[in-house]
Amino acid sequence: MTQVSALTAALLQARLSTKHIGRRLLLVEETGSTNQDVMRLAEQGEAEGLVMLADRQTSGRGRLGRCWHTIPASLAVSVLLRPLLPPEQAPQLSLLMAVALHEALKMYAPALRIKWPNDLICHGAKLAGILTEMRTAAGCVRALVLGFGINLSPPVDGWPADIRQPAIDLATIAGHPISRLEVIVAVLHALDYWYDLYLQQGFKPVRDAWWQAHAASEQAVRVYDGRAYIHGVARELDSDGALLLETKQGTQRIIAGDLEIL
Repeated sequence: MTQVSALTAALLQARLSTKHIGRRLLLVEETGSTNQDVMRLAEQGEAEGLVMLADRQTSGRGRLGRCWHTIPASLAVSVLLRPLLPPEQAPQLSLLMAVALHEALKMYAPALRIKWPNDLICHGAKLAGILTEMRTAAGCVRALVLGFGINLSPPVDGWPADIRQPAIDLATIAGHPISRLEVIVAVLHALDYWYDLYLQQGFKPVRDAWWQAHAASEQAVRVYDGRAYIHGVARELDSDGALLLETKQGTQRIIAGDLEIL
């Protein structure tokens, strides 16, 4: 890893007024995967609240083992949390991350919506994604890493040919260049707010906000679960992050898959 100047981290630290997030900031020019780096530090005893930001990832990962491209002028960030939760409740934190991203970025992209399970979309294209990983012991979450990537501006050479869906960036949406500092400050403040609320009031406020921001709430959708398409109407979000679909065969819980709005 190549360290970015301390001044950059100091500028970010000076803008933060958070309770949980950003207790330590680690900014690097390049690394393989911020999630892997943060999890490794967690296993070495790193405290909750670490934030790692990379200008470039060489081995960024997305959901289901897919590649996550970290293009120039984008953000790749991972945050370490240590909530006292059973593992089955850990997906709630990924949904919380989506709510925080939606709240922070909608000032630049008013049409921004969440798409189950973990994408932020605007005008039908992907703006940001989330990857959550955890370590457990004795039936409890020991470390949880929230990783997210945000497209800030379009790549000079165009979007990579192997991306699975259309992509978009904040600068294109807003019609002007976007400050990386302003974006990360807004996201970390939003994440800190929602995490603190979650610790105090539980999952309900997060679930309500997520459902309100979800692009497919009460909409006809189809979800590919890796074997076949399941058609139905998105009726509810379960406490473990499962999407409840009203289908011709009754209500089905969808744990994982790719959702398309019909």
